[in-house]
Amino acid sequence: MNTVKKENRMESIRFFVQELISSMNNEVEKQEASIHLFGVSSLASLLAMRRGQDSELASIAGLLHRFYEYKTGICEFSGLNSAESVRPFIRDLDLFTNEEQNTILRAIFYHEDRSSIQGPFEEILKDAYVLQLYLHKPDIYFDQDGKSRLEYVLKELMITSKSIREEKSKNREWMHDRLDTRELLAEIAETLAREDIIGVPGDERYREICRYWPDSAIYKVLKNSWCAAFVYHCCRLAGLHLPIRYPNGVCRFAGVAAWLEWAQLPETGFLHKDGHDGFTPQRGDIVIYDKLLSDDPHDHIGIILSCEDTQVLVAEGNRDNQNYSDVFYRERHRFILGYIRINDGYQYEWNGEYIPIT
Repeated sequence: MNTVKKENRMESIRFFVQELISSMNNEVEKQEASIHLFGVSSLASLLAMRRGQDSELASIAGLLHRFYEYKTGICEFSGLNSAESVRPFIRDLDLFTNEEQNTILRAIFYHEDRSSIQGPFEEILKDAYVLQLYLHKPDIYFDQDGKSRLEYVLKELMITSKSIREEKSKNREWMHDRLDTRELLAEIAETLAREDIIGVPGDERYREICRYWPDSAIYKVLKNSWCAAFVYHCCRLAGLHLPIRYPNGVCRFAGVAAWLEWAQLPETGFLHKDGHDGFTPQRGDIVIYDKLLSDDPHDHIGIILSCEDTQVLVAEGNRDNQNYSDVFYRERHRFILGYIRINDGYQYEWNGEYIPIT
């Protein structure tokens, strides 16, 4: 690729990041984001040069590695969600080869996994991340993996430092004081669906449903098609945290196909058929319809509130693709593909190999 194109693509990424920072409302957060992103980018470029790797690709990964977090304010799955969020932008620039896109996206995806060893660019970004934190705030505490990684990179750069602070490990405390996961999911879905949410940007409740999806045209994309986004929002409020797209999945969780695929994975096995092995739909199950509103399979989704002999009470966003939420009855034995019953206490965990879709 010629020098002019390389200059154009780097400037395009910088402009993209500057737009992100400018869109943030809080001036302190703007400053912190700028310091962190450009700091990690510069250090990643430096480490790449030292290790004989492409400094431009490392710099770009550094600029983009927390895009989703700064765009939405949501910290969970920062690497995974950031890789998915910037993937279409990098692809549509048409300035990177597939191999270069893979390099950038994999570095972003894995930057939080500091206990494992991946490829050279993944390791560069991890090291640049902890180094920037330390240089910006020398008194910051690191976990054991972060501390070990920082000590290694400081030694590599022949930098003598004072003692690095290590935080004590904390036991996770799970909150199950009031309701189990499915009961809480049903309660949230019923409450929201009864509020008659309208799928337009002027409805604050609808904006909350859309906030997980960082696309600039998200309101247009989801118009009359936000049933799955509603389910994702309810799950998040119920404490079930999933990335916006399961790694290597068919689509984002704003689409019904993603829920169907996820529920059938070997590590979940959450999909059930009514009457199979004694299964009966219960409150808090997620229902996937089949050719309910179109000739397409798995074309709609909702949350079960109760089950009777011939009908189920459901809470849905975008009822019948009419762009409003509602609680109502549907026939139990028609147009239903199956039900997703999420195990109580389920937590997302993935140990596979990320393969970017470019």
